[in-house]
Amino acid sequence: MKDGKLNILVTDDETAIRHFLKATLSVYDHVVTEADCGLKTIELLAKKHPDLLILDLGLPDMDGVEVIREIREWSSLPIIVLSVRNREEDKIAALDAGADDYLTKPFGVGELLARIRGVMRRSFSEMMAGIYQTGNLEMDVSRRQVTINGSEIQLTPTEFDILKTLFQKPGKVFTHYQIIDKVWNSHLGDESRLLRVNISNLRHKIEPDPNRPTYIKTDLGVGYRLNDNPEDAPANSF
Repeated sequence: MKDGKLNILVTDDETAIRHFLKATLSVYDHVVTEADCGLKTIELLAKKHPDLLILDLGLPDMDGVEVIREIREWSSLPIIVLSVRNREEDKIAALDAGADDYLTKPFGVGELLARIRGVMRRSFSEMMAGIYQTGNLEMDVSRRQVTINGSEIQLTPTEFDILKTLFQKPGKVFTHYQIIDKVWNSHLGDESRLLRVNISNLRHKIEPDPNRPTYIKTDLGVGYRLNDNPEDAPANSF
């Protein structure tokens, strides 16, 4: 990426969609390469090293979710899925495989551009020991300290690890599976109830109104995300 201009690989088996995306993104000075199948996508990724992949799931040679899994074995390239599939299970499968965002067709150009900006912003914010903040919520990773409006709150180790996971990429949806895998290092389903309980406890500690969360947002049936732009979050009282 140079001066905000991206090299974008667009993979879709529909020529009209590819040409539309290329024409649209070129207006914003992005350079677009096209692919019409999974194998060509992987080949072009190795040759072109693009900044971003926009990927359809219904490809003629392999499913897009499998393409994502193969890419994630060797690359952290940002991936936005653009698909007609709108079922929760399809979105969960793509995100669990490693997609960074998921947009359903038909889509608005403005929303696509916003998703691209968000994904690229998050791709450059790998979490290290330091202080991270969104709104009035602040996390000091090295000191394992969390404050809201400047006042320290006490979290359990599990609550801290869940919040730390969400802080890794504010604005990104983490599926239940991804959070459980990071926090409990488990692929079992038994932790799903524990996750819900811990999220509820976290909200009661950090949210101005736990019933109308400002910071930890729910994507129904999919997972949770940390709000990266809480506008004028009201202060908690202690």
